[in-house]
Amino acid sequence: MSVYPDTLFCAEATWPAAIASSHAAMMCCDPLDDRVLDCNRAMLDLLNRSQTEVLARSCSSLFGRDLPRMISLTQACMDKGHYYSGDLSLAVGAEERLPVEIFASHFMDQGRSRLLLVMFDASEVLRQREQAERHWLHRGGLLEWKRIEGAFKEIERDNQLILSAAGEGIYGVNAEGDTTFVNPAALKMLGWKEGELIGRDAHSVFHHTHQDGSHYPSHSCPIYAAFNDGIVHVVDNEVFWRQDGSHFPVEYTSTPIRDEGRLVGAVVVFRDVSERRDAEKRLRLALAEVESLKERLEMENAYLQEEIRAENNYQQIVGRSQPIKHCISQIRLVAPTDAPVLITGESGTGKELIARAIHQSSTRSQRPLIRVNCAAIPRDLFESEFFGHVRGAFTGATADRPGRFELADGGTIFLDEVGELPFDLQGKLLRVLQDQQFERVGDTRTRSVDVRIIAATNRHLRRDVEERLFREDLYFRLNVFPIESAPLRQRVEDIPLLATHLIAKACKKLNKPAMALSLADLKKMQSYSWPGNIRELENIVERAVIVSAAGKLHIEIPVGESQRIDRSEAAVKAELVSRLVLTDQERRMGERENIFNALRQTQGKVAGREGAAALLGMKPASLYSRLRRWHIDARTFKPN
Repeated sequence: MSVYPDTLFCAEATWPAAIASSHAAMMCCDPLDDRVLDCNRAMLDLLNRSQTEVLARSCSSLFGRDLPRMISLTQACMDKGHYYSGDLSLAVGAEERLPVEIFASHFMDQGRSRLLLVMFDASEVLRQREQAERHWLHRGGLLEWKRIEGAFKEIERDNQLILSAAGEGIYGVNAEGDTTFVNPAALKMLGWKEGELIGRDAHSVFHHTHQDGSHYPSHSCPIYAAFNDGIVHVVDNEVFWRQDGSHFPVEYTSTPIRDEGRLVGAVVVFRDVSERRDAEKRLRLALAEVESLKERLEMENAYLQEEIRAENNYQQIVGRSQPIKHCISQIRLVAPTDAPVLITGESGTGKELIARAIHQSSTRSQRPLIRVNCAAIPRDLFESEFFGHVRGAFTGATADRPGRFELADGGTIFLDEVGELPFDLQGKLLRVLQDQQFERVGDTRTRSVDVRIIAATNRHLRRDVEERLFREDLYFRLNVFPIESAPLRQRVEDIPLLATHLIAKACKKLNKPAMALSLADLKKMQSYSWPGNIRELENIVERAVIVSAAGKLHIEIPVGESQRIDRSEAAVKAELVSRLVLTDQERRMGERENIFNALRQTQGKVAGREGAAALLGMKPASLYSRLRRWHIDARTFKPN
């Protein structure tokens, strides 16, 4: 098969002979299979290889590290039909490169793409051009010589101006390594005066030693290598030494200089990279610090999430009263489902705690619980807050912003104070509850979400429906599974447990020692009606912990007969006794849990004035005995 163009107008027998006898190196290759199909003797001489070796190799392997440029040339040639490149080099040895000029032509042979590459040794082409120019000048005579001499002087003057203005250091060396010229920027960086470096061995003057002070032999220097191997060397990890003995990091390029094909020296361009190295070092330290902070924040976030779950899970809901037991049973029933829940009750009774307990006990617990205070959202921002908006939807909308429903996708949305929503906005909420679809403000795209609804209110919604203050269809959509959060006055028997829990929480928060609740304070607390419910109890307890002195807790209840429950001291004591009537197993479990609580509050400290024994009102020896009997290690309660 002939690998040459069928469209050339020449005898079929003479075409291969013409190629074979050509002084130009020619090679035909298959660009798709990356194969060398044929080449002439001039190409073999250029590569310094036999025909068998060349045909056995892939075309890309002949170009080595210049493969990306060869791929670009091939693509351009196949697109345009022909192409020229003067910046490629052939791999003619293990390390040796031969710069070449390539003329490429694309043709088809029996339906297959082919490339014909005509190559010339770049140095030989340059030599031929220079020789032709000399012959031309010789024929031009004396006048032409003077004109050329003047042109060269002008070029030299311009070059000197460029060298003087350059910010990088530039110097030249000959084949012996002696300095031939140095520009002012190089002299300034090296600390030498003009003329002091000319004729001296540059390597021995300012490149003789590594950064650690060890000797840098000249035969290992990339600058010297440039005028030995003819390759441009780029180095960014060495130092130059100043005249005063100090050094600075440099990045330099050593480019070989040729004269009629002979390597006669090199020109070196270098810059001081001290500031860049310092900036890189600061950046690495900053990135390391950011990474460390990121890991720490991730750990803290995981810890806080665990703390939130432990703090808010329904199993931590404090109380043993019948209303609390009923509430927990309802949570256990509804949590595994996706049914909407409506939590009703007075302010401060813990409606949000019930909502969190439902979410954490559901299959959606790994997704977020998004809380929306419906009473705090301005009418004009209702749709933007609930459904989000796109950039430019209204004045101030400078970027796309997701709404609360979109953030809660896959999780739960808690609509707190849902009864405070304006009547005309309730219909917009109803649509997303029914269809689980919405559009951002200013957007035409309909988005779908998978969200569970938990709503809470302190209003009597049924009465609001009758008075046309609340939409009936929205009420029935929310009231699928109602849960009532009982006020504190209806669960007086829970006050001792709640107060103890809140005292421990406040002591931990305020870094105060553990404090015990007296019977007198308990009597006052159980005689009070608590109009603010648990929120009011928490505030009073925290205030008492703040003002306590020497570990003595004193609860101050607001005075006012209208806020008091008519309860005698005997009734309070009877209620305390009735609360303590437990089965034997319940008593043992309660005692064990009570000891756990004491050890948690004292952080594992058993004896002493602030120890668990003092908190429990028992001797340390008795407590140690019970700890051994129940195999409880107090050290596990100490902070890490």
